[in-house]
Amino acid sequence: MDLAHTESYSPWRMLWWLLMAQIMVAFIGRSLGPLSVFIEEDLSLTKAQVGLLPSALFLGQAVASIPMGLLSDRFGSRPLLAFMSSILGISFLMMTFQTTYWVVLLLIMVGGIGYGGMHPTTNRGIVYWFSQKKRGTAMGIKQMGITFGSALSAILLIPLAETYGWRTVVLISCFVLIAAGVIAYVLYRDPKNETPVQQQKPSLSSTFSSLTLMAKNKPLLFISLSAMGINGSQMCLNTYLVLFTYEQIGIHLVLAGLLLVFSEAGGSLGRIVWGVISDRIFGGERLKVMVIIVIITLVISAVVAFLPKGTPYGLLVPLFFVFGFAVSGFNGIWMNLASELVPKEQAGLSSGFSITLGSLGVILFPPLFGLIVDQSQGYTLGWLMISVLMIMVMVLLHRLNKMERTAY
Repeated sequence: MDLAHTESYSPWRMLWWLLMAQIMVAFIGRSLGPLSVFIEEDLSLTKAQVGLLPSALFLGQAVASIPMGLLSDRFGSRPLLAFMSSILGISFLMMTFQTTYWVVLLLIMVGGIGYGGMHPTTNRGIVYWFSQKKRGTAMGIKQMGITFGSALSAILLIPLAETYGWRTVVLISCFVLIAAGVIAYVLYRDPKNETPVQQQKPSLSSTFSSLTLMAKNKPLLFISLSAMGINGSQMCLNTYLVLFTYEQIGIHLVLAGLLLVFSEAGGSLGRIVWGVISDRIFGGERLKVMVIIVIITLVISAVVAFLPKGTPYGLLVPLFFVFGFAVSGFNGIWMNLASELVPKEQAGLSSGFSITLGSLGVILFPPLFGLIVDQSQGYTLGWLMISVLMIMVMVLLHRLNKMERTAY
């Protein structure tokens, strides 16, 4: 890479454009949580149906992640930044004109292709621009864009939706997203010394062979299954936090929305802090950090399960901040693990493979959480479900740790 190119396109400057794209897709895609109260009332939904809204988004992500990972490996990150933003923006824009529940779900699923495809697209940029000793911090900052975008949607969209309606504010936000994707495309560059291999079009058999190798990579498989449980728990928190504190704890809707903001602020901070901790304290050993995150999530979810009506707001703020710091802060560690377990030229595909499996938790657990709430007429068993999931994840991580010890 020549000096002029290095000065014009420094890794940290490129990180900014990757971060901006990640923030904006999260601002739209993750708006389903903060706006769930309004969508539930508008479409007359049950709690289980509310849970299917993020499930539809992440079903689209699951479908898209492997193909988009392959595309990012072949064409680079730059062209896909605008493409993914446009898919999400256009589908959610069309959703604002719909009143039929299944059509809304279908459009959300299409939007999930853009939302989910942005992960391997931006992950590839991190892998190529940063060395391993800086990658945890860089990935944490980039992944922070997801929780920051979610928090931003809670801050802006809840009060605006109360005034103008959720359809209007989502419609306008979609235009902003599409514009942001175009700006990222114009200003971002893939590294010159790591040009995508456009001449070598992968055959169907070679692609299937690559996927088979990913599935046989036991460490990657175990990390992806662990992410399934943590991801599902994270989305249960994002989807039902506002409803839980508004309906069961009895606080004002805007204040309930602010709790989601605090939770996502914790997640944003966590994605950076956990990355720094893994780089500087554990020397790049991400697995130890994952264990700490799971333990914190297990304890906090058990505490939240038994919160009484009228719990002081001053206690709720730090509680949900720490909850978010753990369960929403793990993604950077996960993305690094998924990317580092394979050769660098397969980083997009490995991210896509891992995200596909990890997305299954987000598809399954939020509607299951909502069904538990509908059936039990309360949230206690729902939060305890998260505690049980964390115990299962601990078992997976323990087996992975034994596997790595045996390898060495």
